[in-house]
Amino acid sequence: MAKRYLSKEWKESMALRLDYNNMMSEFVGEEQGYTKKDIDKLKPMAAAALKKLADERGKGWLGWMDLPFNQKEVVAEINKTAKEIRKTAKNFVVLGIGGSALGPIAVFQALCHLHYNDLSPKLRKGPKFYVEDNVDPERMAALLDVIEPEKTVFNVITKSGSTSETMTQYLIIYNILKEKLGDKAKDHIIATTSSNAGNLIKLAKAEGFKTFYIPDGVGGRFSELCPVGLLPAAVLGIDIAEMLAGAAYQDKVARNKNVYANPALMNAILQYLAMKDGKNISVMMPYADGLKYFADWYCQIWAESLGKEVDNDGKVVREGQTPVKSLGVTDQHSQVQLYVEGPFDKVVTFLAVDKYRTEVKIPEGCEDIPDVHFLCGHTMNELISAEKKATEYALTVKNKVNHTINLPEINAFTIGELLYYFEMETAFEGEFLNVNTYNQPGVENGKNATYAMLGRRGYEAKKQELDSAPAKKDDYIIG
Repeated sequence: MAKRYLSKEWKESMALRLDYNNMMSEFVGEEQGYTKKDIDKLKPMAAAALKKLADERGKGWLGWMDLPFNQKEVVAEINKTAKEIRKTAKNFVVLGIGGSALGPIAVFQALCHLHYNDLSPKLRKGPKFYVEDNVDPERMAALLDVIEPEKTVFNVITKSGSTSETMTQYLIIYNILKEKLGDKAKDHIIATTSSNAGNLIKLAKAEGFKTFYIPDGVGGRFSELCPVGLLPAAVLGIDIAEMLAGAAYQDKVARNKNVYANPALMNAILQYLAMKDGKNISVMMPYADGLKYFADWYCQIWAESLGKEVDNDGKVVREGQTPVKSLGVTDQHSQVQLYVEGPFDKVVTFLAVDKYRTEVKIPEGCEDIPDVHFLCGHTMNELISAEKKATEYALTVKNKVNHTINLPEINAFTIGELLYYFEMETAFEGEFLNVNTYNQPGVENGKNATYAMLGRRGYEAKKQELDSAPAKKDDYIIG
């Protein structure tokens, strides 16, 4: 059967759209909005960013740009492994944190049944799925209450093999597996890690784990389109080749030198203008439960990539825009009051869907209550779309900048597009801000402090630094 993503017409029908009307002064006023003149002034900066990314494509930490094109053999091996797992395992558990967890969670929520784990095995057609993205001891205990480890495949994901949280999870789980299964414990572990460096690859070779590799030039928050995200997706029955085809389509769009035909580049320009205008909060608000955890994934890639103390020239700049996750319609009843009537310090990004995967009609009833009966004869689809438009309107008439990314529908192709779109927008923004998009020194300092407190060898100086910090005062502790 021919794959639909091979059709040029179908791919074009699935292209995401950026509607930035409500970023413009014509709609939100001259004081808060922007003009074509403002955008055109930044065309040289945009052209320079495009050229630099093109010149450095695939080099250094830009290996993620090649992922839509260079994984044919990897995809085949992943699909083969996933098929075997679906036949034998009752559960599939990702052990990871950060980019190793947020991407798989976002794609699972987007492309699987919203109550997937509650479905019968016949309807699921695959194992139950869990992502252990924390080290809360109650969370680990709760997982072990609902799964049988001997009927579970665990995917340990860490490029370095020194991520404390992930390796803690691994140590606990592998110990349980060895106690229950002995030499067969290794058959329940799949390692996704570096092919040539770090602790996990050494363990994988020593123990005989099935292994998939994270390419050298792919960092955690840009890793969803490599085995980090592709293996869990394939186990869930998602067409990962279609996901990559969506990313490849968006890659072509993102190379367009015309800023008015390049959504990721245009949005990066508008966000740059907004940041320089003091709008230092970026609200991500999907109007689909399937896209709920895309807001979480976005928060990591936007915050960790752009929040930097110094720029590439060593100058202290303290750049970045604070991402905030929200959900339509849910947060119209909480956060939206602030967004509409609060400070002019936010840009709101709506994620909208043209066609939901199901339609639910609102039946007749409450004929004697006009305030309720008016809903009858409509659909939930109409209601959620109207609520999005109403929130957009409420923001716009209060001169609050906002824009919408529209997906024709939610499927593997459009999710691949959306992932790559945000990766490109982030890469463009990093170039505009002249920061290192791919490091995270603030994160590393916290990691090092944790290592020191738990007695890791080589961190004695950091431990001494922590021990010499001023002691907390009881006067400032109440209760």
